[in-house]
Amino acid sequence: MYERFFGLTLKPFTLTPDPAFLFPSRQHAMALTLLEYGVESQAAFGLLTGDIGSGKTTLLRRVIRDLENRVSVGLVSNTHSGFQSIVPWLLSSLSVQSDVGSDVARHEALVSHVIRQYAEGKRTVLIIDEAQNLSVAILEELRLLSNVNSERDLVLQIILVGQPELRETLSRPELRQLAQRISVDYHLSPLNAEESAAYIRHRVRAAGCETELFEDEALAAVYQSSAGVPRLINQLCDMALVYAFAEARPTVTMDTVMQVLNDRHRARALPVLQPLAGQPAALVG
Repeated sequence: MYERFFGLTLKPFTLTPDPAFLFPSRQHAMALTLLEYGVESQAAFGLLTGDIGSGKTTLLRRVIRDLENRVSVGLVSNTHSGFQSIVPWLLSSLSVQSDVGSDVARHEALVSHVIRQYAEGKRTVLIIDEAQNLSVAILEELRLLSNVNSERDLVLQIILVGQPELRETLSRPELRQLAQRISVDYHLSPLNAEESAAYIRHRVRAAGCETELFEDEALAAVYQSSAGVPRLINQLCDMALVYAFAEARPTVTMDTVMQVLNDRHRARALPVLQPLAGQPAALVG
């Protein structure tokens, strides 16, 4: 809608986890390095956590893109607490067909696939997104599945990704054996003010525009309103560009951001953003 007006080739603030837009903040770069190191160093389990909207899934997409030619990657992203067994989902993520319906047969099909991949020179990496939804029983099933690895050969690696509640679950006594196998571990926090401004500029450039579309005061307002959460930054910046386009403004100003916040507060249908300093909470939510 507004791309041509601002000289953009893509929408810079979509909520789709596109690895091309991954912003290399210090912590996102560290998380990416640790995950790749974990795969290369043959860590049996890795753990990545972060609050909602912190950029975990975008980071995962980048990891998968970078690793898929070297390892066999399976991604399970639609987890829920009702899983009776995670093996069928793992088979589906690896595109492995299993016509036999028994749990034993499915387990054997998964193990056979992992071993075949290793014989062809590829280890298998299973990534479980939204892992905070998994029960203790399913997490223990993953630990037992990792026993396919021997002392000499590591053929299967598992990366658990989820919200902070996942850490609480893993700290339970009955999961002590699993927790002890986690070699790579990182937690993503919200961006600080400097990172937030750099994040916005990075996404604008990645979308094909070298012009500064957000004025400094607008950048500060976005940070204070979003508390540095990337998903909330995206939502606010996208709407700010729409408002600026509607008024034929070449840049997003502080007033533009305020207008978005005020309208959003009146609608009361979306997540409430933080009030700006010096502004009534009733005005900006």
